[in-house]
Amino acid sequence: MKKLFLLLFFVVSAVLLNGCTKEYKDQRVNLDTGVKSDNIVSNALTRPVYGAFNLLAGEGIKLTDVKVITNDAGFMEVQVTGYNRSVATKRFDYKVEWVNKNGIVIDSKAKVWQTISAKARNNFSFNVIAPSKDAVDFKMNTRKTPKKG
Repeated sequence: MKKLFLLLFFVVSAVLLNGCTKEYKDQRVNLDTGVKSDNIVSNALTRPVYGAFNLLAGEGIKLTDVKVITNDAGFMEVQVTGYNRSVATKRFDYKVEWVNKNGIVIDSKAKVWQTISAKARNNFSFNVIAPSKDAVDFKMNTRKTPKKG
């Protein structure tokens, strides 16, 4: 009985402490569910245990900042910064669509999925540069890197 109360105490504490952290949000960057969290949470049997563990240990990718500048050459440049809360390296893909002043997506050969790795319990960042000086905004999507084979 004592163990049950101790476990309950840790779970409740983890929930309360996790609720105190503010999540950074940028509407232009979409973190897919497979990027934000690990797969095991989709299993109904393991979800409660895994959820309690990850409230204490952390899971997945957390976005911490998005900076946008116009570089010296006149191209829009975006730097995405985040933190991998997981205890394992996370690989994920991202794709950027650049938009002109009329809201039209700029066609580009660079509009393909790119892969990035974020080491366990570490910060990461990456930069992307618009393919045209006409870009005034962007939309970035992410997904879990598909398994090959």
